[in-house]
Amino acid sequence: MSERHPIIAITGSSGAGTTSVTRTFQHVFRRENVNAAIIEGDSFHRYDRKEMKLRQAEAESAGNMNFSHFGAENNLFPELEALFAAYAAKGVGRHRKYLHDADEAAPYAQEPGTFTPWEDLPEGTDLLFYEGLHGAVVTPEVNVAQHPDLLIGVVPVINLEWIQKLFRDKTMRGYSTEAVTDTILRRMPDYLHYICPQFNHTHVNFQRVPIVDTSNPFTTRTIPTADESMVVIRFAQPKGIDFQYLLSMIHDSWMSRANTIVVPGGKMELAMQLIFTPFIWRMMERRQRALSAI
Repeated sequence: MSERHPIIAITGSSGAGTTSVTRTFQHVFRRENVNAAIIEGDSFHRYDRKEMKLRQAEAESAGNMNFSHFGAENNLFPELEALFAAYAAKGVGRHRKYLHDADEAAPYAQEPGTFTPWEDLPEGTDLLFYEGLHGAVVTPEVNVAQHPDLLIGVVPVINLEWIQKLFRDKTMRGYSTEAVTDTILRRMPDYLHYICPQFNHTHVNFQRVPIVDTSNPFTTRTIPTADESMVVIRFAQPKGIDFQYLLSMIHDSWMSRANTIVVPGGKMELAMQLIFTPFIWRMMERRQRALSAI
């Protein structure tokens, strides 16, 4: 953790909704004039799209049916921790981009599914913002979770997570239901070992809970809307959180535990704005004091 060079990390599984949370933070950064270095977790995968398919086929031929993007062998965990450590210490680090589709790849004259070359972070950023699968990962070799000043987990209930992944991969990526189901099954051991444990280290978790029937996510035709959901927000350390203020500002919210507030799904972005804008104010105030003391 660092006063001069703070880090915010959003972590969640594929289909959890971390991208939507990132958009909310980008709105806050623009409004508060915060210059953030944005890091996408996919850029720390070990293999590009073509090589990953080749490695997966080799793994399956060898009897490994659980080769996935979630596990340590297919990610650059040491490099991710090195980036966090370097940024916290000096505001520097190395990064690259993963080009998901043709639109992202066009400016670089590269194929979709490839990485841009490694390069230095831009100078003079106010904070580092990470969004991806492993912002709080801890293994015997690395401890990424120790570095962020603010760690946020995005964790829909599992059926909703699967529905969101099915909908995204089928409509946006052209996959079949069977292909997405195979991916979910293949990733399950790594999901249990590398994704779920991260939420023990997060400072705040957002869990969207549908209030409509999602009993069989593989036959559900639509994603439950925000108005068909509630959001459970859990604070690891509730000291300093003004729950009464949040309850007064977010209509139809309530507290289910001493460290947990429940809000209507349509109020999730409002809740995030109310909760995290003061966090960012305090980060920037501490940063200015620390820089002034140099």
